[in-house]
Amino acid sequence: MAEVYRNYIDGKWVEAVSGATFESINPANKSEVLGVFPRSDHRDVEKAVEAAEAHFDRWRKTPAPKRAEIFYRAGEILVRRREELARLMTREMGKVLKESRGDIQEGIDMTYYIAGEGRRLLGETTPAELPNKFAMSIRIPLGVVAAITPWNFPIAIPTWKLVPALVAGNTVVFKPAEDTPLLATRLVEILIEAGLPGGVLNLVHGYGEEAGRPLVRHPDVALVSFTGSSEVGREVAVACAENYKRVSLEMGGKNAIIVMDDASLDLAVDGAIWGGFGTSGQRCTAASRLVVHKRVLKEFTEKFVNRAKALRLGDGLLETTDVGPVINEAQLNRIHGYTQIGIKEGAELLCGGGICREGECAKGFFYLPTAFAEVDSKMRIAQEEIFGPTVVIIPVDDLDEAIEVCNSTKYGLSSAIYTQDVNKAFIAMRDIYAGITYVNASTIGAEVHLPFGGVRQTGNGHREGGSTAIDIFTEWKTIYVDYSGRLQRATIDA
Repeated sequence: MAEVYRNYIDGKWVEAVSGATFESINPANKSEVLGVFPRSDHRDVEKAVEAAEAHFDRWRKTPAPKRAEIFYRAGEILVRRREELARLMTREMGKVLKESRGDIQEGIDMTYYIAGEGRRLLGETTPAELPNKFAMSIRIPLGVVAAITPWNFPIAIPTWKLVPALVAGNTVVFKPAEDTPLLATRLVEILIEAGLPGGVLNLVHGYGEEAGRPLVRHPDVALVSFTGSSEVGREVAVACAENYKRVSLEMGGKNAIIVMDDASLDLAVDGAIWGGFGTSGQRCTAASRLVVHKRVLKEFTEKFVNRAKALRLGDGLLETTDVGPVINEAQLNRIHGYTQIGIKEGAELLCGGGICREGECAKGFFYLPTAFAEVDSKMRIAQEEIFGPTVVIIPVDDLDEAIEVCNSTKYGLSSAIYTQDVNKAFIAMRDIYAGITYVNASTIGAEVHLPFGGVRQTGNGHREGGSTAIDIFTEWKTIYVDYSGRLQRATIDA
């Protein structure tokens, strides 16, 4: 019998008002139920926002260094429980164990890093233009923040949102993805253990239509921080605009690796395999397009396809597994639908292209690592985010064409170029229009102390990670102190 879990609202673990539930299952073994969770609706959201609003004034007046100390303790707990949480992540989300460990480590890194901001939360001081006058700017928290997170990084991405929002003095309603509710529960439990007061962070489980939508539209939510698809992100942005509230969007990607004719091909293949098939391609930074110079196209393609065919599918807990399952049946069928689209468009299927139903893979949602050649950059498989282990190879004549292809989608998150020519590298760094560019490395591997995010339909200009993570969760307030003892009329008297 699977354990039953609850929402966390106003410092108490409570069932959904409706009493309805849903199950979290192991995508590598769909018969394994990891837990039963409350299927929340607008009534649960209302209670959670009300609690967050009630505790905001007390929390914002807690000194920021004291708020931050809680997250140092949370980081220590995450370190102690890293292996336990990594194994749970592999069971609930499916990624192979070494990747799950990396996800937990990123959460640890972000928690420690942002905790340090509690002793900064930097503003500015500047000389006033009048005598006997002092001028400065400070940050103030917004109020209630809605944090809506995806399933593919079920510890890392929540820490990107929850920790800076809370350190900055906001209170939070956290709505995690319905595919990974147990990991969200464990993270909240850790923050409670670290000393986070009740009501400051509230956890509401459920589906997007039933819980996420009313949370986005709630009039007392000051900011929605959302990571997910561009299609849903657009709906979130429209809803926030209608209610004059802030919104931070981190959405899709159709990232490209450029392989020039002078590249180290073995290194480029390593990066392309990792970028294309790591996390079964279920990353917003996945390298789903390989833009390859025609002079090395044949050799690169042979090496890449041979490596792709050798990848071993299976349960991510097994050390022999290279590629785990995709998250659920709907996504499995969506990926296969894109394979059929690619074939109809005239692309050449080089490997994969099917659902794996052999042996242990029959128990879960496994898709074969798939690669297409003879791809035109305007094809749907080269333009639309598939979010699975599917890679397309696009031939180009030179660097200018490669950059043009790289920039030819509606997205702009991550990018990479493999070359031994420093001049080409710097041209790519200048001309590729994306939030992230790697040189001689794959499109995967962001570091928490640098800004993370993209351009065009990948995001709306805000960044997660780095010192910029605090920006979206705070308002600027300018303060003037006039100690002249007389009326000074700014520029009139200047």
